[in-house]
Amino acid sequence: METTELLQLAIAIVVIAAVLLLLRRAGTKSRAKSAAGVRERLGVEEAAPVKRRRPIREKKAVEEKAREEEEEEEEREAAREEAEEEEVAADEATAAAYKAGLAKTRGGFVARLGKLFGKKKIDATTVDELEEVLFTADIGPRAADRIFQSVKKGLSKDDLESSDKIWKQIRRTSKEILSVDAKPVDMAKKPFVLLVLGVNGVGKTTTIGKLATKWTDEGKKVLLAAGDTFRAAATEQLEEWAKRSGADIVKGKPQGDPSSVIFDAIKKGNDEGYDIVICDTAGRLHSNVGLMDELKKLRRVSDKAMTGAPHETWMVLDSTTGQNAISQAKTFKADMEITGIVLTKLDGSAKGGVVLGICDELKVPVRFIGVGEKKEDLRPFDAAAFVEALFSDAGSTDAA
Repeated sequence: METTELLQLAIAIVVIAAVLLLLRRAGTKSRAKSAAGVRERLGVEEAAPVKRRRPIREKKAVEEKAREEEEEEEEREAAREEAEEEEVAADEATAAAYKAGLAKTRGGFVARLGKLFGKKKIDATTVDELEEVLFTADIGPRAADRIFQSVKKGLSKDDLESSDKIWKQIRRTSKEILSVDAKPVDMAKKPFVLLVLGVNGVGKTTTIGKLATKWTDEGKKVLLAAGDTFRAAATEQLEEWAKRSGADIVKGKPQGDPSSVIFDAIKKGNDEGYDIVICDTAGRLHSNVGLMDELKKLRRVSDKAMTGAPHETWMVLDSTTGQNAISQAKTFKADMEITGIVLTKLDGSAKGGVVLGICDELKVPVRFIGVGEKKEDLRPFDAAAFVEALFSDAGSTDAA
């Protein structure tokens, strides 16, 4: 009996142990499920991202795109560097042309100023002599007084003893005079119509020819209107420039009506897709009143041919005439709307300072200046470059 009882007891113990083990495992699983459910409800645990291996084809495409972007950036950088180099070269060429063109002017009143400030001692007498030099120069009385007053009143007593500070003040004031507040030329209209004025002998027709050459070289389609039908050989001269520049021309009969020539040219320019129409005009009629009436008529006819034309009206002045150029411009401006000045023959004159008087009295911007005979010597006006060239080597006594 004892053996049987012991066996039964052993079996019971094994069964109980097995049940306890099963109960423990079930409890562990239940707790794990419960904890996972709580974390999931609380949003504490997120599903681990599934790592996807990028296909080889997609990887190559990304690398190829990166290479293309890098190459494009290198091309853009090279283009920027090239543009900067061209700009520097253009600036250097402009500075050299200005300096050469203003050599005679530097040998005039600028040289006199150089000798004045080259004295060992600058005193009140020097300031009085400065006034005399400025007012006897061909820069106009208003510009002369403006520069003189900027030195006399704009500098302290100690500053007036320094030639460097006086030169700096003269440069600063000259640049202010030349920097006329005006809108840049807008050539967006097609065709852009330019009316060119000027008395005979100032280089008006030659200026038109050089402008035509400049713009045809830039790829623009240019048409010239031979509106000076009164001056002998004016049409022939303009026709020769048309051949040289590759521009076309509309001309009328000698002594004919200039208005009809201008009207026909603008209509042709509009109908046949020209970019620019440049209109020559008469420089002299039997009287000043007759000339102004004719020019006013040309403006009215231009507007009839194309609403808003002419878009710009430029007057050509000869720098060798000095203050007479200022008088001419004032006469024209009294009756005509002038939007720009072209100053010619600077290289052959010691009176290039007249540009200061023109800008100061007329408040009209200088658009181009002629600093030589070559077609490229008609250059866009740059006030800073002009002042730098005008007063370059100003500290020396010969200044030229």
